[in-house]
Amino acid sequence: MTAIDYRYLGRSALRVSPITLGTMMFGRETDEATSHRIIDRAREQGINSIDTADAYGKGESERVVGRGIAKHRDHWVLATKFANPLGAGANQRGISRKWIVENVEASLKRLGTDYIDILYFHRAPFGEPLEEAVRAIADLIRQGKLRYFGVSNFRGFRISEVSHLADQLGIDRPVASQPLYNLVTRTAEAEQLPAAAFNGLGIISYSPLARGVLTAKYQPGVEPAADTRAGRKDARILNTEWRPESLDIAQRIERHAASRGLTAVEFAIAWVLHNKLISSAIAGPRTEAQWESYLPALNYRLTAEDEAFVDGLVPAGHASTHGWNDPSHPPEGRVPGIFADAASDVVSQAA
Repeated sequence: MTAIDYRYLGRSALRVSPITLGTMMFGRETDEATSHRIIDRAREQGINSIDTADAYGKGESERVVGRGIAKHRDHWVLATKFANPLGAGANQRGISRKWIVENVEASLKRLGTDYIDILYFHRAPFGEPLEEAVRAIADLIRQGKLRYFGVSNFRGFRISEVSHLADQLGIDRPVASQPLYNLVTRTAEAEQLPAAAFNGLGIISYSPLARGVLTAKYQPGVEPAADTRAGRKDARILNTEWRPESLDIAQRIERHAASRGLTAVEFAIAWVLHNKLISSAIAGPRTEAQWESYLPALNYRLTAEDEAFVDGLVPAGHASTHGWNDPSHPPEGRVPGIFADAASDVVSQAA
C-alpha cells in the first residue's frame, strides 16, 4: 500500500492527503453502490480529503457522499461549495447572506451531517461585494456549522480581499484555494498560486488530468469513444481541455512517462504534486479502475529532466494553446466603452 504523506493546508493545522477524492460523477455517471465502494477503498488507502458541491447532479452527489461517509464521518475532511445556480429564482445562486445560509442548511441535510469541514465559494462573484458573504460565513463558523472556508476559481486580488475581510471580521482566513491546474493549463502559476501562498492559503487544485485528456486515451483527429467524457459531449471538457495542442501533448507525455516506467496518468498527477505550493490534487473517478490508477503517482518523484521536459511543452504560467482563456472564468481587465465616449467628447470639443 502507498504510504500517505499528509500535508498541512496552508498555515492551518489541518492535514489532508495529497490526493483528494473528487465526487462530481457520483450520483450521475457513477451509481451509488460504485461510489460507496470507491469511498471505502479510498479511506482504506489513507485518503482523508473528499470534495463535492451543491451543484453536482443538483445535489445528488452530496446525498451519495453523505451516505457513503456516514459510518466514518470524522475521518473525512469534507468539502462542498456554493454560488452556482440551483434554481430559477433570483436568489437561488450567488453570494447573498440569504442564499449562503439557505444553501448551507440544505447541504447539511443532503450530506446528513451537522458540520462541513470546508465550504468553498465555487466561483468568483463578478460585480458582487464579498463582505456580506464573508460575514455570513463567519456567522456559520461561529455556529459550528462550518469548520473552515475556501475559495475556488478566484483571481489573486480576490484571494487577498477575502483574506483581509476575514482579518477585519476576526475569523481565520480562508484555508484553501481551489484553482484549475494541470500541465497543459498552467495559468494558475501566474498569480493564483502565489497569491494563495502569500496569504497563507493551502491549494487543493482540480483537474490534474485535464478532464481525462492527459490519460492519453484521446487520439488527435479521432472521434472520442462514446463512453468518454468528450464522447458524451460534456460541455466543460469541450470548452476547456478539448484543445488540439493538449491532445498532442498528452501523447508525448505518455511516451515520456513510459520511458520512466509510468503511465500518463501517474506522471500527470505526480507533476502537479511536485509543486511545493500544492497541498492536494482533486482526482475525480468515474469507475473503480480509474480510482486505482491514481494513487501510484504518489510513489514517483519527478526529476529535473522531467520538469524541463514539461517546460518545453508548456511554458510556466501558460496554457498549451496560445491565447486560450477559460470561458467560465474569463479575464476581467478590459471594460469596453467607459472611456470611449469621453474620448469622443474631447475630440468633438477640439474640432
